[in-house]
Amino acid sequence: MSLATGSSSQPPAVARPPERFRLHVHAEDGNESRAIIVVSFVANVLVATAKTVAALITRSSSMRTEAVHSWVDVGNECFVVAAARSARLPADEQHALGYGRASYVWSLFASIGTLLLGAVVGVWQGVHELGEPDHGSDYFVGYVVIAVSFVLEGVSFVQTIHQLRKGADELGRDLFEHALSTSNSTLRAVFTEDFTALVALVVAALGMALHQLTGVATYDGVGSILIGLLMVVAATMLISRNAGLLAGKPLEPNQRARLIVALRNEPEIERVPFVYAEVIGPERLLVIASVGIVGDHTQAELATILREIERRLLKHKYIGLAVLTLATSDDE
Repeated sequence: MSLATGSSSQPPAVARPPERFRLHVHAEDGNESRAIIVVSFVANVLVATAKTVAALITRSSSMRTEAVHSWVDVGNECFVVAAARSARLPADEQHALGYGRASYVWSLFASIGTLLLGAVVGVWQGVHELGEPDHGSDYFVGYVVIAVSFVLEGVSFVQTIHQLRKGADELGRDLFEHALSTSNSTLRAVFTEDFTALVALVVAALGMALHQLTGVATYDGVGSILIGLLMVVAATMLISRNAGLLAGKPLEPNQRARLIVALRNEPEIERVPFVYAEVIGPERLLVIASVGIVGDHTQAELATILREIERRLLKHKYIGLAVLTLATSDDE
């Protein structure tokens, strides 16, 4: 049976939602991560080029894996840029909650690239090297490249740490807890890349040094395998985190408790029977709550009070959309 009531085959126009249901985007959203992306990208390109040259000269397995690692990071930066751009797109009629979750899709692609390319190549090169004779040479060039790479990666890492510390202080988290838990996929990806790159450089230096001192290429091969496994761990962690955010991750219990306290601190609210908050993008939440209002008011007055509380909540940089309803008398 047809539900059509008219002869027109065109679907009805989608009504634009009222202002209170439109995603609120803060002016500073996305700006803080741009410098970090630029610094990380430039550092990765310089480091990857230098490592490639050093790998050709030294013929070190660890250095070859490090070169692959850095070029994978360069490719991942393209996905990170796409993720950052997606997160800044404004909401529209088809995407009332914005495009924030699209950033997790791009970040997921980057994580899979690290897992498949860097890790597989690194482990394969290391295993292959275990059975090869000693053919290393000119280790000095390798050490210089590792030292320069460490400085460049360190600069990017320090800048990322500085940005993460601000967010950790705002949310009452430990720095590394925030780095692993943040909903900002750009910061998390750059932090993980820089951290694993610094550790991998130390492993590569040790592998080359032991190879040079003993003349046994096995040490270099083991270094390559360890670097590959390090990339597997990093990629697996990022894949798990991005997949969880794509599925719709609610707030952590301690963050939810802080939100409830913030609601109860509003002078018009006397109780909060229900609260739901979900991550809908980098450092952006959807908050839905039912609240009891102090005093007796007309329907129009209650609507005005709820809208005013919502507007105050939207001033918080982490809240993108807040919807409040009245609790009934029997809501516990």
